[in-house]
Parts: sequence; structure tokens; C-alpha cells
Amino acid sequence: MRDGDPLRIDLPPALAAVLDALRHGGDEAVLVGGSVRDLVRGDKPADWDVATSAPPETVAALFPGATWENPFGTVTVRDPAGGRGIEVTTYRVEVGYRDQRRPDEVRWGRLLADDLARRDFTINAMAWLPDETADGSGRLVDPYGGAGDLEAGLLRAVGDPDERFNEDALRLLRAVRLATRFELRIDPPTEVAIRANAPKAAGLSGERVRDELTRILAGAAPPSHAFGLMERLGLLEVLLPELVALRGVLQAKRLEGDALDHSLRTADALPATDPVLRLAGLLHDLGKATTLADGHFLHHDRDGAVLAELVLQRLRAPRAEVTRVGRLVRHHMFAYTPDWTDAAVRRFVRRVGVDLLPDLFALRAADDVASGVEEPPGGWRVLRERVAAVANDPLEAQQLAMTGDDLVAQLQIPPGPAIGRLLAALLDAVLEDPTLNSREQLLALARAMASG
Repeated sequence: MRDGDPLRIDLPPALAAVLDALRHGGDEAVLVGGSVRDLVRGDKPADWDVATSAPPETVAALFPGATWENPFGTVTVRDPAGGRGIEVTTYRVEVGYRDQRRPDEVRWGRLLADDLARRDFTINAMAWLPDETADGSGRLVDPYGGAGDLEAGLLRAVGDPDERFNEDALRLLRAVRLATRFELRIDPPTEVAIRANAPKAAGLSGERVRDELTRILAGAAPPSHAFGLMERLGLLEVLLPELVALRGVLQAKRLEGDALDHSLRTADALPATDPVLRLAGLLHDLGKATTLADGHFLHHDRDGAVLAELVLQRLRAPRAEVTRVGRLVRHHMFAYTPDWTDAAVRRFVRRVGVDLLPDLFALRAADDVASGVEEPPGGWRVLRERVAAVANDPLEAQQLAMTGDDLVAQLQIPPGPAIGRLLAALLDAVLEDPTLNSREQLLALARAMASG
């Protein structure tokens, strides 16, 4: 398919209504960006982006309930059927990118050609110009050969790649995501420009980097493809130097490769439906870069948890994600043996946390796959079954049949550290024998402990 070729599509009714309203007002209205790329690929677009020559004030006035809350001319049109809103963006020309993120000046444009010229890659610089929305007829507008690049399996910057990456350094990372998502090789001049501009990625905000990394980890392609490409292009050492530090760190694994290869394989073995868990797999062995001594990685789980949390804090990850990943890294080296008592299993569950166990077992399974090992008889999968058997046993002080207030009232001990110590001792006794968790037995134990 080439520029000007006819392209018939099945337009959703709400989208057709938006295009018709804009065109009847005397303005041009087209589909742009990822939706057109997906159409050319023969895929169903996940969402639809409309661009128009109408200024945003005109667009907002055409559609009751539309919202316009940004400086870039994007108006969100409400879907009368209650579906996802349709974003309509006015053609624009962008001038200056002193912060390598936002244009210094945005001007509304009247020409589609100007709007497409500001886009990042040729595969995203295509448009669909409707003829008749009723039958979905129209033609492809492709001045930069994006359709041909898709056919050739090529990712190429629009115009001068150095200028495109200077405009927004996030495009460096976006190139990796798009190349791996669509299995494209990067055009040589574009690759040269990425390498040359890679240091500029250091100036990106943590949030923007995290968002792109999350999209990579949530993608269908194995994460190792993207992170390997990032390493080759010089981006990984800028954005995640803690991972690069694992390159060359050898370890005794059945599968070939160093600690970084192992970490990438671990992320690959985890589900794309949980990108945060994949991130934990990617970061789980960070401590191996700092703890290698005499062929061992003593306490690499502890050191790695600190490093992983620092990485996520730099990426401005939500606190819950920082905590989740840090806990997974901290506990991933648990060692189970069949001689564990039920009390030992309960203490393990309490130490790790009931909420973390499914993730922890998934991480261990991925770690095994990445190491090329099989679980020995009586291994951690037996522990998983035993954990399920004690799931309803009391594991926290809040689950005891006696509270601190009860102890104060019954033993005439004032509130304070002594009550806390008694509760901890009672919980320890119940972890050992859950049948002790009755008010009468706990009170008897508490009296004996207090008098002793």
C-alpha cells in the first residue's frame, strides 16, 4: 500500500459521527497515528485518533459535553453510547524543544502535511482521509512511506532522525518499544542517531521512562528483546545502570550467560498480564553485582531489594509497586526443606506475608526456568501446598482470641511495651500450636508469662 491508495475501513458509528460533524462544518477531518498504522497492518485499532483543521474551540462547540483541558489542542468527545471518548486534535506545528520534551510553542495548523511532519516515526505519520463515512471509503495519506516501511519491517524516523530525538528524548525509548512490538529492524541512520543521542535519555522524567518500560513489559514480545536492544543502543546504561552492572557477572547456572542474561530470561518467563511482576523478575538479582565473593553472592537478596527499591523510586513508581517489588526481591531466595514443621511453614507465611505468596512462587518458578533447573522432589511446590493448608491458621496478633486491652484488664498491667511483648509471645505460642488460640488458654499462658 502506498500514498494515495484507496483504503476502506469499518468505522464505528460514534467515530463516523465525529468525522461527519467536522467535515460538514467545512473542516478537514482524518484518522491519524497508531490507528492508521494498525489498519495498514490489518489489525483492529485499540483506539481511534482524529486530527482536524478545525481549531479546538470549534471542535468543542460542535460536541456537547466535550472537554478540552490541555494546551495541545486535544478535545475529548463524549461517546453518546457510553463508550470510550474520542480524542480530536487540531493540526499543529510545534516550534522549539529546549527541554527535549515539550515544544516551546504550539501553533494551530490548517495543513495535514504539517501535522504529519512533526511526528516521530514513519509508521506513525500516516493518515486516513475519508471519502464517504457511510461505507468507510477513503484513501491513505502517507508522505513518508510508513506503509512501505511496515511491509519492509523497518522503523525509520520522520525526516532527520537527529532532529526528531532532539525534540523529545523519550522517542529514543519509544523506538525500542515499537521495534520489538512490531518486530522491526531499525533503519541505520535512525539507529546511529539513537546511539548518538542516548545520553539525553538521562534527562527524562522518571514517570515517562516508567510508562514506556511498563508498556514494554506488558507487551506480547519477550522483554529480553527490548532490553537487549536497549543495551545495544546504549540506552540501558543510561536508564538502568544497575542492570548493566550484571553484565559479565558469571554464575553457576545450567544455562549459558551471565547474571544479566539470567535476569532477562526470568522476566521473559513471567506473564505479560502483570508487568510489575515481570519488573521484579528483571530486577531480582541486582544484588549480585555488589555481593560476589569467593564464587558466592552472600545476601544478594537483601542488597538487591535495596537497589530495586531505589530504581523504582527513581522511576517515580507508586509506593505500592516499590514495596511489592522490594519484598519479592528480598524473599526470593527462600530455602525450603521437607523437614519443616507446620509451625515453620506458618512462620514463613507470616514473615513473607500472605498477600505476597502467589507472586513469590511465580517468581521462583520463573527463576528456575531461567536457570535451566527443575524442582527437586520435596521442593518449593510442596511448600506451596503446605502453605495452603495453614492459610486459615492465626498468623498475626490481630487474629489472636485475646487483645491487648483484654490483657490490660485481666492482668492489671498498664498499656505499654510489656503488653506488646506479651502479645508477641502469645502469637509465637499460637504459631507453634494453633489449638492454643482460645481466650481461656491464652489468658492462662499470659498469666504464667507475666508471673515468670
